[in-house]
Amino acid sequence: MSLLCTTFVSTQIIMAPSKFATVESAPPIEVFALNKAYVEDTFPQKVNLGVGAYRTDEGKPWVLPVVRHMEQKLAADETLNKEYLPVLGYEPLASAATCMLLGSDSVSLKEGRATGIQCLSGTGALRVGAEFLARIGNHSVVYSSNPTWGNHSLVFLNAGFTSYRSYRYWDAAKKALDFDGLMEDLRNAPENSVIILHACAHNPTGVDPTQDQWKQIADLIEERRLFPFFDSAYQGFASGDLDRDAWAVRYFDSRGFEMVCAQSFAKNFGLYNERVGNLTFVAKDRSVIEPVRSQITLLVRANYSNPPNHGARIVGTVLNDPVLIEQWKSHIKTMADRIISMRHGLRERLEKLETPGTWNHITDQIGMFSFTGLGPLAVDKLIADHHIYLLKGGRINMCGLNSGNIDYVAKCIHEVVTTTQEASL
Repeated sequence: MSLLCTTFVSTQIIMAPSKFATVESAPPIEVFALNKAYVEDTFPQKVNLGVGAYRTDEGKPWVLPVVRHMEQKLAADETLNKEYLPVLGYEPLASAATCMLLGSDSVSLKEGRATGIQCLSGTGALRVGAEFLARIGNHSVVYSSNPTWGNHSLVFLNAGFTSYRSYRYWDAAKKALDFDGLMEDLRNAPENSVIILHACAHNPTGVDPTQDQWKQIADLIEERRLFPFFDSAYQGFASGDLDRDAWAVRYFDSRGFEMVCAQSFAKNFGLYNERVGNLTFVAKDRSVIEPVRSQITLLVRANYSNPPNHGARIVGTVLNDPVLIEQWKSHIKTMADRIISMRHGLRERLEKLETPGTWNHITDQIGMFSFTGLGPLAVDKLIADHHIYLLKGGRINMCGLNSGNIDYVAKCIHEVVTTTQEASL
């Protein structure tokens, strides 16, 4: 048997540089980076006040009982399948969510001038609404409060807006709403600017305008011919009352405003990873509703084609069932009441410790978040020395507090404020 010897000639292959060689690393998303640091921390008394999700008094995530009930019911229903939803989503959800937002007495609903579209939670609703206003409505300038939810700018700029601006909102010295600054900035906004308004439980400050201030804001928006875009992420979750938390949106609706509103059911249903949202359009003329829906259909089709079914069917079924909706209302009141009790508990402890500064703003604020007024040095010390994780702006999630850690948190805040002499910026 002969062996066939083959001689291989070595050749050097010159590889072209990667097409992605010039891509720079993006900065980390603060809230997720903070949560990662918390998870990796082995300190036994660590506290997570950063992530925006509800926690029980035991520090655990809570699946609402009505959600558990619905999941069992859906799992047992063999008539259901996994076919696509329509492009604009599950209609029982969209119609019920729009009614929940505007109220059953809404004239725009009765006259067919309002419509809802299922989207991918609040973020997806914001994106679809923003893209419609930029591409179809020819809006180019958008204003949000300063500060605001950290994702607003990215969503609106990526959707096609060319100018992202802010209006004053937080008065750091008073730890309250800078209403005069807000009104001055809106008065100077160019006509047709889109104004992002937090429907309730402002994120991150927890400070909402009073009803009288909302009326003045509406007057100015009407006078200056601005366009309101409400972000409603906490209806019912803020005060425990669906109607109270929708007051601002319903007031604008009663005034005959054309507007857009993004709704999220992540917080008030605890469906964070199911991405259940709704986008409501309110117009002056019912004849424009179908053209609007047709254009939204194309935007959704080019983006994610159609939305997911599971969470939408849970929310849609509950909102359309008189018994289930009452159960759900009791759940959101449970969550809201616990948050309110933590606000009072933290303030009482800080004042009992005679912590420098004033702390009434903690109970004056509403909703999941509190803008504490803590400055960067205090925040750094809380994280580094005490393993209490919060955003660099001083925002804390009140749900992260519970009967097992609230004394520790108050003691540590007292210590860092006393030693840094920095209660606020």
